[in-house]
Amino acid sequence: MKLDIIAQLVQILKDAPELGAIEVRRGLFGFWSSVRVSKAGHGIGGGHHVVVSAPPGGAGMAPAAASSHPVAAAPPVAAPASPLVDIKSPMVGTFYKSPEPGAEAYVKVGSRVSPGQVVCIIEAMKIMNEIESEVSGVVKEVLADNAQPVEFGQALFRVDPHG
Repeated sequence: MKLDIIAQLVQILKDAPELGAIEVRRGLFGFWSSVRVSKAGHGIGGGHHVVVSAPPGGAGMAPAAASSHPVAAAPPVAAPASPLVDIKSPMVGTFYKSPEPGAEAYVKVGSRVSPGQVVCIIEAMKIMNEIESEVSGVVKEVLADNAQPVEFGQALFRVDPHG
């Protein structure tokens, strides 16, 4: 990764106080790198993950820049207005709240969820994919309707991690 790109990432941190850190990693054989952005007050593991292509032929990051240490972090800021965390759809498909028609929903408003717990099914290309929670807390909102299409990245549930 070139120094001007790293400088741009640092500038993004300065301009966006809601961001806490940007982590850059080298991919296999130097052909790609990943950039992980996290919100202030959250660990690197709780952020968004974006894959960025690097030019082939090893023109990626230098080994020193490929460490797992985050780029300089902005000072912590006040918590965002909404303490709720979204569970988002990892794919395009059809949302189902229960394992079969007539069965009780995996979760509903007021249900307590934990990481790894199945919260719904998304059918994609005739394959039923169980979607698991990545957070623990109490479900405050169910945002998708049963048997309705959902998009990649669409919020399905809102969870209060402090509940």
